[in-house]
Amino acid sequence: MIAADEQFEQLQAENKSLRGEIKFLKEKVQYLLKQLFGSKSEKIDPNQLTLLLETQAQVAAAEEAILETEEVLPVRPRAKRRSLAERLPDDLPVETVVIEPEEVLADPSSYKKIGEETMIELDLVPAKFFKRLIIRPKYVKLADRDLPPIVAPAPKRIIENSFASVGLLVAILLAKYVDHLPLYRQEQIFKARYGVELSRKTMCDWVWSIAHQLAMIYEGLRDEIRSSRYMQADETPIPFLDPGSGKCRTGYLWVYRSMGIGVLFEWFPSRSSDCLTKMLSKFTGQLQSDGYSGYDAFYGKPLNQKLRAGVERAGCWAHARRKFFEARAESPLAAQALTDIQKLYRVEADLREQEADDALRLTARQRESLPILAKIEKDLRAAAAQHLPKSLTGKAIFYTLGQWERLQTYTRHGHVEIDNNLVENAIRPTAVGKKNWLFFGSETAGQTSAILYSLLESCRMLDINPQEYLLDVLPRLPTMTNQTAKLYTPARWKTNRAASTGQ
Repeated sequence: MIAADEQFEQLQAENKSLRGEIKFLKEKVQYLLKQLFGSKSEKIDPNQLTLLLETQAQVAAAEEAILETEEVLPVRPRAKRRSLAERLPDDLPVETVVIEPEEVLADPSSYKKIGEETMIELDLVPAKFFKRLIIRPKYVKLADRDLPPIVAPAPKRIIENSFASVGLLVAILLAKYVDHLPLYRQEQIFKARYGVELSRKTMCDWVWSIAHQLAMIYEGLRDEIRSSRYMQADETPIPFLDPGSGKCRTGYLWVYRSMGIGVLFEWFPSRSSDCLTKMLSKFTGQLQSDGYSGYDAFYGKPLNQKLRAGVERAGCWAHARRKFFEARAESPLAAQALTDIQKLYRVEADLREQEADDALRLTARQRESLPILAKIEKDLRAAAAQHLPKSLTGKAIFYTLGQWERLQTYTRHGHVEIDNNLVENAIRPTAVGKKNWLFFGSETAGQTSAILYSLLESCRMLDINPQEYLLDVLPRLPTMTNQTAKLYTPARWKTNRAASTGQ
């Protein structure tokens, strides 16, 4: 009988374990199906969220959170359409066309002009290629013909022994790194629309040469970002061609963003913590990132112990929220956590609406966000033992609690953001471009793109016209030095341009 009871209990325990495993596998299948075929939006449907909460108290809390959600994400009324004159720049060239009535043209003396009707038409002249013939006449001195002829010095070319002008190089760079047109597509467009045969190999050499020269400015941008007190960091995978194997391997663009300064991309063929050395070896301040272990591994090395003392790590609430969003259908806890996290974001939305400075942001976070954080921590610690570590809810709980101290860093500093979304936004252009050009051509080719993405994405961040920036900077490259290059980082270029124009 005892043996039978033990066997029965053993079967019950095994049955319970199998049920848990089946539940976990079902959840995983549903998650994968959602990732493949479902919507990627993380917006909360308030009605669905309420259904996930079981008790009346939870429903009441959800209803309150729904109202708060609606306040944070209001349905904005459609903006009043501005007039055409308001939507067009004042400095656009104007071409005037006068259309006289046929009757007046036939007999002008019989008519007197009493007014006119006007209308505006917006036109665009397509881009066009043209050849610029540079002539340098030679002269001899009449009084002394034995002297050698004189000729004006040749203008310095950005790329030696090349026929590419600044305008052509800028157009190619913007098309590839801003408009996401691979060089082979540009080659096709040039030939089909303009009858100009310009091989992608030639353009690829030009892009490499320009990036190699812009590296001086790129290093100046690195110094600026590294010298700031607050930096966001992230990384994104990029395939690259391995010629020896004929296959693609995975490398990474490591991305660093500093407010008001710019964005810097670094290319490495791996995700090793050693990739952080050049950027973080001289940084002190707040470093905000997701929970990737590479950052901990970097600061955990004996050589970096002193560096760790000067760096305060900040976590990302967007990553924590994402995990609860994935688990929202699994448990009421995940759904409730989403409503509580939404309250944290409501505080941030109110501060942005007020255009609050760092001091006001710090005060508001201490007063409003800390009590919300205390509730979230209490709920998660109380529920941690009730969820399997491998379940979606369990993963969300343990990730958030594991990052808890870092997730509170933003409440201690007004200049630190609640999440890492700004640096993730800086990565988006590379994600769009990757769909077109698919991979880097070699292990070393990635740094070329990293340099150009850094400068052009910094221009976008600082609201600089990238065409205007490149047209001004590229002609200066032949005479630029490592010292003068620092004056042409996007942030300094914008400051100097504003000072010179009085804006």
